[in-house]
Amino acid sequence: MNTVPTTGQPAPAPAAPQPAPAPPVAAASGLRSVLLVAAAMLLPLLIYLPTALSVRAIWDSSGTFAHGYVILPISLWLVWRQRAELLRIAAAPCWWALLPLAAISLLWLLAELVKVQVVAHYALAAMLPLAVLAVLGRQVARALAFPLLFVLFAVPFGEALLPPLINLTADMTVWALRLTGIPVLRDGNNFSIPSGNWSVVEACSGLRYLVSSITLGCLFAYLSYRSTWRRALFILASVIVPVLANGARAYLIVMIGHLSDMTLAVGVDHLIYGWLFFGVVMLLLFWIGSFWREDHLPHPAAAPAAPAAAPPLPWPALGGAALAVAAVLAASPAYAAWLEYRQRSVPPVRLEQFASPSKAAPALQDYQPQFAAPSATLQRSFELAKPVGLTVLYYRDQADGGKMISAVNRFGGHKSAFRENRVLPYEVALDGRRLRVREAQLGYEGHRLLVWQWYWIGGQLTSNDYVGKILQVKEKLTTGNGDGAVVMVYAPYDEDPAAARDALRGFLAANLGPLDVLLASNQRP
Repeated sequence: MNTVPTTGQPAPAPAAPQPAPAPPVAAASGLRSVLLVAAAMLLPLLIYLPTALSVRAIWDSSGTFAHGYVILPISLWLVWRQRAELLRIAAAPCWWALLPLAAISLLWLLAELVKVQVVAHYALAAMLPLAVLAVLGRQVARALAFPLLFVLFAVPFGEALLPPLINLTADMTVWALRLTGIPVLRDGNNFSIPSGNWSVVEACSGLRYLVSSITLGCLFAYLSYRSTWRRALFILASVIVPVLANGARAYLIVMIGHLSDMTLAVGVDHLIYGWLFFGVVMLLLFWIGSFWREDHLPHPAAAPAAPAAAPPLPWPALGGAALAVAAVLAASPAYAAWLEYRQRSVPPVRLEQFASPSKAAPALQDYQPQFAAPSATLQRSFELAKPVGLTVLYYRDQADGGKMISAVNRFGGHKSAFRENRVLPYEVALDGRRLRVREAQLGYEGHRLLVWQWYWIGGQLTSNDYVGKILQVKEKLTTGNGDGAVVMVYAPYDEDPAAARDALRGFLAANLGPLDVLLASNQRP
């Protein structure tokens, strides 16, 4: 006969067995595995130390990318979280990984030759997971795929997004103001409302918010979700939400200034309100995302409850793989150093010998484009139907801070009162020749300036940044010569830029040939 407890209470459940503490040998093996991964990642950083230091310099100089300091520590912490998984993986070199590693090293070389800094930085970041793959093998790299790829977020990227983000922010702000009944007079990214004038500049673009949101969103999605579709949706939200939130932030700041008669949100508090608003938006995003968390489920790469003893490491093979990785990685920096040594003695650039058939005139405008410092500059003014200005920036032996083609180069900026209102491609029809330029419409306080700009590289003309970089690579590899120049002609205008275009077209018809001769005479053989 069955009996029941006299108290009427259910019998207590048996206590769950406590997991046995990890033996010291297993803990030491886990630490050893993490150190091996860290050592493999350290190899590219040591060999490409100047590139790594240039990344750090951007972290120091730009608050947008200051988060880069914590990316590698976070990556190593994610590796440490999976140390138990590493215990049951047999490490073995993956020799075929030397091929993509050599290809990435060659990509770094090409980027270094033409000073495409962002490509060189991404190439260095890609070398870290490839080095782990080559030295420790596919199983280790597969288990640590996200921690290894997370280092890509350390690369400063996004400067090229500034113009479209600025335009989008201005569009959303003006649209919201008009929607709420406030009249707006817009001129490019500058606009006026009855209470005052506003301008959407780089700090208002929301790039900082976007970069921070994507980085944190990817990390949160990896740690909190297990299904791919949930991760993808949250990462997509971390891209869309900060863009929309930045537009709302800009509108609210303008409204605060408008309603306070321009006493609030026009100084340092402008930035404080922006970051507070962004912090609240990100907090809401992560709070909503936490409702679908799956971190209670086992990770797909989680180790079993009782991991097997760590397999012995093939030290001779791992050492040979590390040496092979170092040899492959060192080839490109060695070749770049040899090219630099060969080009040490070069003649000076002489632009003052430019002989123009057009009549010289006094300085047209106090206009200074915000381009990297060149090796030599020519700046003159001429008198045609309208006054026309000419600026030639010649670049030789470009350093990281003096790149002819760069996303941070601007037609207007802190060197000049002029601001970019519009930049579009434009085709100029000359006598038997068609020239594609970038046409920039600049303005400030009623003054307007029309600028045509293109690049001269090895006798070829282009206004496309990507084509220009390809031409630089071609010249560097075939002749060892990376010289090039930025050419700008500009003229003032009132409301309609048609008259300024006619003046620029007339100037080029007479001076394009002499300009080509001048630049070709300065190019190294």
